[in-house]
Amino acid sequence: MTARIVSIGTATPPTMITQDRIRDFFAQQPGTDRLTLRLIRATFDAAEIERRHTVLTELGAVSEKRSAGGDGIFIDPGGVLRAPGTAVRNAEYIRHAPELSRQAAQMALDEAGMAASSITHVVTASCTGCFAPGPDFRIVRDLGLSDATERYHLGFMGCAAAFPALRAAERFCAAQPDAVVLVVCTELCSLHIRPSSSPDQILSSSVFADGSAAAVVTAAHADRPGLDLERFATTLTSQGESDMAWTIGDDGFEMVLTGEVPRIIGREIRGAVDAFLGNTVPTAWAVHPGGRSILDRVQAGLDLAPDALATSRSVLRDYGNMSSATVMFILREMLHDDAVDPGATIAGLAFGPGLTVESALLTKRTAALASAPPHDRHLAGAR
Repeated sequence: MTARIVSIGTATPPTMITQDRIRDFFAQQPGTDRLTLRLIRATFDAAEIERRHTVLTELGAVSEKRSAGGDGIFIDPGGVLRAPGTAVRNAEYIRHAPELSRQAAQMALDEAGMAASSITHVVTASCTGCFAPGPDFRIVRDLGLSDATERYHLGFMGCAAAFPALRAAERFCAAQPDAVVLVVCTELCSLHIRPSSSPDQILSSSVFADGSAAAVVTAAHADRPGLDLERFATTLTSQGESDMAWTIGDDGFEMVLTGEVPRIIGREIRGAVDAFLGNTVPTAWAVHPGGRSILDRVQAGLDLAPDALATSRSVLRDYGNMSSATVMFILREMLHDDAVDPGATIAGLAFGPGLTVESALLTKRTAALASAPPHDRHLAGAR
């Protein structure tokens, strides 16, 4: 039996920041010279993001031109961005990430109509914080799962981690037909903002955001609608190892995201996708929006229709880049989008350090379609 995503739940922090106001906040930081000011304005304005969410309530306050508020961990009373140490940032991750994960996971369980006791495996993914017992442990405790639930955590795989996490879930379902796997991707990217004139850091500050997404994956409930997990692939590009990187420094996690990344993806995406898809022609595309320029390069490199990446662009516009959680937001939109018909094939692409391309092929199913005999199912999908 084919493993299927039967539900996807999402959660974002209540604090929302708008792109124009957060741009102005960075532009008004002390010591910003004219060149850096132009770079900030150009980078933020080109991102095609309107709003994002953050666990930093004080960032929301200053972006709305109110007082700094909060405890001043990241912003001093005068509205100046601080550079707290890694331990302080990680403590905020420990404080906020488990609850955001719980909210997304509970939504996924509720929409699947499944009790927490039905979960047999938990797979978590995150690259923006770390602790032990970790996110996988907290999911078991916070949702009241069985103490015997198998737990796995994928750490530091960057924006591409959702597809390896779903692939692991598919493998568990193949090995254990009655498995019900809960996959949770939670990222608090805003915890690693810092004052900087570096183009890489300015780019990071212009796109990254916070969010969580969870999926219930099983092969044991073929009567439920969802997204069948057909196959996966991993490809390393010939270049880019030093162009997308994520390391731990003394004052937070340090992102390297050079302007070469979109160009490398643009050059190599056709080969990676052709090798994965073969003769399959997808009906829809779920492409991780690492940034507007990455979507532009994918669209041009694959010669896609102008509206082929509309869902990816709308998620980028409304949520920014939430690292590994983002493509799950896109899949949720497609799961609930009546314009994506039953039987539609969805090609998923996400990009991570390496430079790594993670690919997935999914098929949208309805309950009636899933329970039909193979011949009728083929006919129904063709209509």
